[in-house]
Amino acid sequence: MRGMYEQNSSLFEESGLHSIFIDDAVIEYIAERNTDFRISTSCGGPVLLPVSYKPPKPTDLALKAGEKTIYISMYQARYIDHIHMGLVPYHVTMRDEAFSEEYNGL
Repeated sequence: MRGMYEQNSSLFEESGLHSIFIDDAVIEYIAERNTDFRISTSCGGPVLLPVSYKPPKPTDLALKAGEKTIYISMYQARYIDHIHMGLVPYHVTMRDEAFSEEYNGL
């Protein structure tokens, strides 16, 4: 089952954007990390990163994902209709979950 969050800001409505679905797995992933995230543009397409990597910009759209917020670059927002775990870069997950404690401080 997917969570659905619809952005209600005037910027969202004026741009003619659509509803954006957020998978429950993404909401859980964000809650476990206890931080807001941002979808930004990379050379490989859109990526979902913690705001400590990519801080939000004033032009971003903001969606609630549980208790946290996902900011979406205005350049990506018109193309995003589904936020899923495929947007999380492998290296971010690997750093958070696969390395032992001795490497987390690097």
